[in-house]
Amino acid sequence: MFLSIVRFWANGWIEDLYITPKFLFPYFGFEFVSSLGHYTYGLFALCAISAIMVMLGLQYRLFSVLLFLSFTYIELLDKSTYLNHYYFISLLCLLMIFLPAHVYFSLDSGFNSKILSDQIPRWYLDSIKLLVAILYFYAGLAKINSDWLLEALPLRIWLPARNDVPLIGFLFNYRWVHYAFSWFGCIYDLAIPFLLWNRRTRLLGYGAVVIFHLATSLLFQIGMFPYVMIVTALIFFSEGFHTKVLSLLGSLLNVSPNLLHPNKLFQQKILYGNFLKAFFIVFFVFQILFPFRYLLYPGKLFWTEQGYRFSWRVMLMEKAGYAQFKVKLSDGQSFIVNNNEFLTPLQEKMMATQPDMILQYAHFLKDFYAKDGVSPEIYVESYVALNGRLGTTLIDPSVNLANIQDSFSHKNWIVPFNE
Repeated sequence: MFLSIVRFWANGWIEDLYITPKFLFPYFGFEFVSSLGHYTYGLFALCAISAIMVMLGLQYRLFSVLLFLSFTYIELLDKSTYLNHYYFISLLCLLMIFLPAHVYFSLDSGFNSKILSDQIPRWYLDSIKLLVAILYFYAGLAKINSDWLLEALPLRIWLPARNDVPLIGFLFNYRWVHYAFSWFGCIYDLAIPFLLWNRRTRLLGYGAVVIFHLATSLLFQIGMFPYVMIVTALIFFSEGFHTKVLSLLGSLLNVSPNLLHPNKLFQQKILYGNFLKAFFIVFFVFQILFPFRYLLYPGKLFWTEQGYRFSWRVMLMEKAGYAQFKVKLSDGQSFIVNNNEFLTPLQEKMMATQPDMILQYAHFLKDFYAKDGVSPEIYVESYVALNGRLGTTLIDPSVNLANIQDSFSHKNWIVPFNE
């Protein structure tokens, strides 16, 4: 987390993504999360400091809360930057607020012997394992679709673009390689939670995790996600493995043997423990059911994207789009909007293929061009190509988007997808 923040800062992405844009795309229901201007640097600094403090286990309870709040606030600022692994980090940080990760090999436990413990209930660890397992397994379920398995899409589009990779790049031009990558990716995601959880297959599973994520890091620009998952998968290893690692670190840091081997069970207050169990049950029931909300909507998921986000659908589609907005004023005048005046290239690219972002931008334009209390009409001509198909109309061009309010209901102004 700390390295990720440093990477963002060093590349100038804080300025480019969250300060420079004139308009940010908030998530529905989280419109109160708004730009902080140049104070955004302070928000990122707080997130980085919190990550260090959680890592050290110093004032862990306070800084685990601050880490969750600061990172989640950053994540909710703009839909344009949505990534599945940001969602995963937010959920993991939320769980860690309630987990006793500071009772052993931490500065808190070194300063306060009352909380020092080297034994905790197993379900604390299993909760993290379950979250990781859901991420992988649901990513595998999402790959069971005709485009991925029968057409090798979108890998059939992406892999040939990397044929300049040394030694193996030429292979990416072959159709059978595209299918091999697609089928292996699906099987890997479905199987890896079980391989990691089973002691006999754990080393095999972890080897697959390292190879798979290093390969995806080499081939695709997906940031820190591969390294996050490589490190996170270590949670599946036995307590004996972690004890040996921490003992080695302890000897290097000259930690007292009494702190390394207190032989003490962590005691949680009964009432608080029961609350935690209830909270975790509700949390995981929600995580298991929420990705299936797309079944409540008609139409092709990849086209409408209703229920697409926060459902562990990773790198499943290639969408290219074009959206041209027309403003009609009350005096009869009309003109075409130059999107470059209001949006960054990334924002325009993401907006052009996602109906809810098109609607949000239309409302921004309505407010911007409103005069004397009279709202203009906003229309859009949008064309989207899904997984290499020919571009077709995404939004009904006859609908005045200024009169449409966003909601969780079906967006009937999306033109149905015709295969």
